[in-house]
Amino acid sequence: MKKINAFVLAAGYGERLRPLTDLIPKPLLPILGRPAIERVIEKIGRLPLGKIGINSHYKGEMIRQWAEGSRYSEKIVLFHEEEILGTGGAVRNAARMLQESVFLLHNADIISDIDIELLLEHHMTSDNLVTLAVHAHPDHSNVWIDEQGQLRYVGREHPEKVTDLFRTAFTGIAVYSPEFLRFLPKGPSNIVDAWLSAASTGKKIGTLDVTGCSWSDIGNPSAYADAVFAALRSEGESIYIDPSADCGLLDIGALTVIEKDCIFEGPASISRSILLPGTVVKGKAVLKDRIMAGPDLILNIPESKGDQSLPAKYANSSILNDYFTETPDISLIGHGGSDRTYFRVSSGEKRAVLMQTTEADPDFERQVAYSRFFKRFSIPVPELIAVDLERREALFEDLGDISLYSWLKFRKEPAAIEKIYQRVLDILITLHTGLTDDLHACPLLQSRIFDFGHLRWETDYFATHFLEGLMGMDVSGNALLKEDFELLAKRVDSFGKTVIHRDFQSLNIMVFQGDTPRLIDYQGARIGPAAYDLASILFDPYFRLQDDMRARLLDHYVTKRQEKAGPSFDADDFMRTVVPCSLQRHMQALGAYGFLSRQKGKTYFLKYLPQALAYLTEEIRQERAEYPALYDLLMRLSEKA
Repeated sequence: MKKINAFVLAAGYGERLRPLTDLIPKPLLPILGRPAIERVIEKIGRLPLGKIGINSHYKGEMIRQWAEGSRYSEKIVLFHEEEILGTGGAVRNAARMLQESVFLLHNADIISDIDIELLLEHHMTSDNLVTLAVHAHPDHSNVWIDEQGQLRYVGREHPEKVTDLFRTAFTGIAVYSPEFLRFLPKGPSNIVDAWLSAASTGKKIGTLDVTGCSWSDIGNPSAYADAVFAALRSEGESIYIDPSADCGLLDIGALTVIEKDCIFEGPASISRSILLPGTVVKGKAVLKDRIMAGPDLILNIPESKGDQSLPAKYANSSILNDYFTETPDISLIGHGGSDRTYFRVSSGEKRAVLMQTTEADPDFERQVAYSRFFKRFSIPVPELIAVDLERREALFEDLGDISLYSWLKFRKEPAAIEKIYQRVLDILITLHTGLTDDLHACPLLQSRIFDFGHLRWETDYFATHFLEGLMGMDVSGNALLKEDFELLAKRVDSFGKTVIHRDFQSLNIMVFQGDTPRLIDYQGARIGPAAYDLASILFDPYFRLQDDMRARLLDHYVTKRQEKAGPSFDADDFMRTVVPCSLQRHMQALGAYGFLSRQKGKTYFLKYLPQALAYLTEEIRQERAEYPALYDLLMRLSEKA
């Protein structure tokens, strides 16, 4: 495709964002460590771009400094406006550059996942002079189009004497043919007037409906916060902490964003808040639903419209009515690989987590049974408060928002990391040694054997969703690879079995009340080889431990388990199970990342893929002689990577 130019509108004052924009111009407001305009540039950078024009006016020097440090600096052309020119005047001011080709116009304050390539293709295959990306958004709907999607009018009210028009909202993203430039007057102007002028001469100002795409306009503090929190969720995260932030003693809840160079001078409690770069938090601060900048600028974030009250479908929930004396508030939580829905339910000081699932969920009864069984034997799972089997709902103790994965994002001394991992491994030892003799008390778990058939299912899952689905490798006819999978499954199946969690990684370990690990997502527990759990946590793709620390932690597990189990535990035999179980575990993880990203649209799981593949490659090098076909395949993959 022929190269096109792009233009990003970045000159505005950001009046509705004051007083934040007294400190930072709107295009440079950070979203998880990156300025909004940088996210826009990275998105449009996937196009066959020639030049990227950016206009500036308000705090233009800050925009210039950012542009000079951008990795796109060689493509960026700045158009500084001594007098602000408006949307139309800005484009006319860059006409010499924009007349070279079809061009994309994108507002700097729009964050979306709109398919820009599709918009460009739609424009190129139409006879539109302009193609506007539009969507259904009642709060912003002022664009009136006809049945063919052509622009007819702009305004909140329906135009008089015109019928059969539909109202929609402009996203702030459009593609223009260079002939459009002749409809722009010299000097300041609004580009909407040029649309209507062109349309009045018979030119087509067309639209592409992108309803359903994620879209945020960071035009006011509430919208800015919504965009930041949406970015968190889209990346599969609940908190963001810049590595430079000096966090001290913090109690952090979900939807907390701490940008660079923030300093906490005392203990603080933070949830659903954004701290902009350089913020200094003094004393014993409690920040909830806040945006903070500098030492004393604090703005409120309104509650999300979806988080204010209990949905009607839960009004007759017996387990909620029995536990809460007043109608509670409810908010959606969780972002993992499960199809289940989890809500935080609260009223006053009372909080709980409501789990809802479907009739098709085979693990609902297991989670209920396992919760009771594990609690009986001092495995630290959340307390099961109540169950409604008919509605497929369960109410659990609320363990907070901080998983081990999130806890590790704080700047921690290695000693603190090792200490909490030792506590996690102590739980694992209890799970692996304290329950097996009493499995008759939990028949649902007793019957769940992690056997050859399930192990082969995992490696087929890896082949289907990772090798073929993600990597595009057809291995269906590879008989030698299948033979290796079967040899590995037989070997792992031959190892001694005990109760295992089966997904014992940092996202499934909550850090409760500062430093106490608790387990969640244990409904997949089975009777299988203990080293599978150990591989899951010590070789976790979500967080790579230092090699020397991992070795000490492995020794901690082996030593403590030997002390607890006595002569029945053979340390040497156990150590021989670790690498084969790690191979099995990491193939399962890669299969899951492929499935969740491609089938469920959870593409944020792909960020863990390189580490999982690195572990798998390290392990197969140790087992090359045992599984030569798998070795050859992974070596080819590592060369491609």
